[in-house]
Amino acid sequence: MNGRLATVAVWTTLAGVAAAAQVFRGGTDTVFLSVTVTRGAGQLVGGLTREKFLVYEDGVKQEITTFSSSQQPIALSILLDTSTSMEYKLGLAQEGAIGFVRRLLADDVAQIVDFDNQPVVVQDFTRDVALLEAAIRKTQAGGSTSLYNALYQALRDPRFAQTASASDEIRRRAIVVLSDGEDTSSLLDYDEVLATSKRTDVSVYAIGLRSREDAPRRGFNEAEFVLRTLSQETGGRAFFVDDARQLPAVYQQIADELANQYSIGYTSKNPRRNGAWRQIHVRVSAPEATARTKSGYFGPKDTR
Repeated sequence: MNGRLATVAVWTTLAGVAAAAQVFRGGTDTVFLSVTVTRGAGQLVGGLTREKFLVYEDGVKQEITTFSSSQQPIALSILLDTSTSMEYKLGLAQEGAIGFVRRLLADDVAQIVDFDNQPVVVQDFTRDVALLEAAIRKTQAGGSTSLYNALYQALRDPRFAQTASASDEIRRRAIVVLSDGEDTSSLLDYDEVLATSKRTDVSVYAIGLRSREDAPRRGFNEAEFVLRTLSQETGGRAFFVDDARQLPAVYQQIADELANQYSIGYTSKNPRRNGAWRQIHVRVSAPEATARTKSGYFGPKDTR
């Protein structure tokens, strides 16, 4: 078995035995949200206090129990499309990703995953920026695009749940995925990826890289729908660019957003433990401002 297949086998085994990450910590049913507040064309709004936020679950107002506007430690899974179609764009994509990891703070951790026929972890979670840079630089283009496999395995990776911060604070988790087209080789479908994302507390930030010649293609329209929907459902954001030279600016926007989110927690007023989906909506009292977070979560379920 070659190195790539061996790595995939380990990922598959780990994903199969790991329970999906829950939004609950400790013994209480506390829901934690990462909330981004913007106005206009994505201008970030900072400096808001707890009193400016209202949280609703299935239309019922909830009482905010924890709130922080300070930057929280982050665990990032950075996914790079290295399929054949990326051959002439990979250099610029690498430079954009390297600039991104250089913005990580001391307590942040990240891993690097490349995906073509299959996803492969080329660098596991680390705080060492030099290791992350080296992993990005050694990625090479070739093969087809297994976007769904990459997203699914990143979402289910048990190592994500094990990235506790040094101070035992809740570490926010996010996936940043770059792809230049539709999935062509995954064994999983998009519905499975979306369902899995709803059972984690991982935000997905997606970058769709296309050329002007690719834009009218039906295939990329499908990929655009996938990336946009997955980002919306998880409280992340999708970006679409037609020039790889725009990537550093996009990675900068993602870094700025992750550094300026509000952390909000509440204990659900819903006493039922039937595992049903619960819709979340956050409102913010600030001129022309909009709050964005994940669309909801599956409630606790009694196993007796």
